[in-house]
Amino acid sequence: MNQSSTITDTTIADRRTLATTLGVDAPKDGEVTWDLLAGQVEPQAESTFGSRGEAIRTDLGERLDPVLLGEVLADLRTEIDRLPDVRDAGIPDGPEGPYTEVAEPGWHLYDHLLEVGLFESLDENLPRFTAEHIESTARELVLAEPLSSALDDVGFDESEKLALLSAVANNTERLARWVPSNQIPEGVEFDTSNVPPLHRRAMGGTLLWIQGLDRHLWQYEVLITDEILDDAIRYVKAMLGGLFASATAVHDLATDEAFTDEQLTAALTAGTAVQIVAQEDLLHDVFYITDDMRAPSELR
Repeated sequence: MNQSSTITDTTIADRRTLATTLGVDAPKDGEVTWDLLAGQVEPQAESTFGSRGEAIRTDLGERLDPVLLGEVLADLRTEIDRLPDVRDAGIPDGPEGPYTEVAEPGWHLYDHLLEVGLFESLDENLPRFTAEHIESTARELVLAEPLSSALDDVGFDESEKLALLSAVANNTERLARWVPSNQIPEGVEFDTSNVPPLHRRAMGGTLLWIQGLDRHLWQYEVLITDEILDDAIRYVKAMLGGLFASATAVHDLATDEAFTDEQLTAALTAGTAVQIVAQEDLLHDVFYITDDMRAPSELR
């Protein structure tokens, strides 16, 4: 049975579930680490990840702008670095503020990928989210040392990296609800021709939710607690982590530097999966403010 968890509350149980999913014996103390998993996980010999990654390289490699993508990665690093300052500033001063600025490098990435047709290529070459595909993604991801090192370099500690990995491996049911546009069944109540590709929906949604935090927190200041602000910044960091994984994979696709074809497929899949889980968690824990969550009214 799928174990659903949020980005910010990865527990010992979540980590043990992650280890079990990957076929690794968790230590008795429950101290599962990325290095432990990487040392014991075996890639699946029958995996089609290599052929999928090769197809994406053939389709898109020459269309991408490596200089622009390098600038996007640098700008994402800058925004991740300054997230503690954004949190310390508290409530934005207006509907356009620090979170709008945080999202800006992501929009540059989104616009470029839209221009070259990457989102359509991913819908064509990657399968929909299934338990098997997600497990294979997690296996390849934990073996992708270049991505692990890149996350280290932008300030993701061991716990945060494992949370991103758990978001992929432990949320199969949630991810399965996101269907590629070319696999939506006939007879639904909406025009499927207006549905963007899955990976475009995930990245565009991530950026809109981050950008929307300025207006949301500013408008509902009287309801906002420190806990809500803490959750907001953690989910934003998770979404930026997913964006960074996607951008790192696409940059490698443009430069052919470090990733194997299998790792390319895994990083592109995982980057989208993390963005999906984190934006859903942000919606429920930050935008939907229940009476139990809200700050006490000064009028009572």
